[in-house]
Amino acid sequence: MRKVYLAIGLLFFALQFVVAQELVVRPNAKQLSTGEVEARKSPMSSSFMKKGDAYARVVYNQPHLKGRKMLGEKEAFGKVWRLGANESTELFITADLEVGGKTLTKGAYSVFAVPEADKWTLVFNSELGGWGGYGYSADNDVLRVEVPTQVAPESFEAFTIWFSDDGSALNMAWGKTHVSAPVAFK
Repeated sequence: MRKVYLAIGLLFFALQFVVAQELVVRPNAKQLSTGEVEARKSPMSSSFMKKGDAYARVVYNQPHLKGRKMLGEKEAFGKVWRLGANESTELFITADLEVGGKTLTKGAYSVFAVPEADKWTLVFNSELGGWGGYGYSADNDVLRVEVPTQVAPESFEAFTIWFSDDGSALNMAWGKTHVSAPVAFK
């Protein structure tokens, strides 16, 4: 009888851990559609680089200018910006990455920016899975790096993030604004 009570007790103990787990799935099954697929106004995009065993991928959504002036107007200078559209931009790295001379430990991060006319502050934050910058908290910032702005050689209609061909920079451009953060795997 003692073994039965012990088994029941262990079962209840184990069930507490199973029930306590929070599961978040997006999109929710109730939101799935069997109809025609609608293209997003700001489509998802990504860029990656690989050097040896080290790998980095940035996933973001591309808003388009569509004749608007965004940086400094719709996306105000001096305020945290989601660095794209829709979901927060996310960076995944399998090795420590030096960004602008500072070390970002391997892992996954949301990436935000605080744009100014002459510089951007890139913000790497440990909170993942957010929508835009609405849930942003500076308490979760892991690294901040200031990067000067440059005039892009051509105008970028869609906000674009890419790694340079030689893997030495993480670039962002929108309209005539270009930001290039030096990067290197450690």
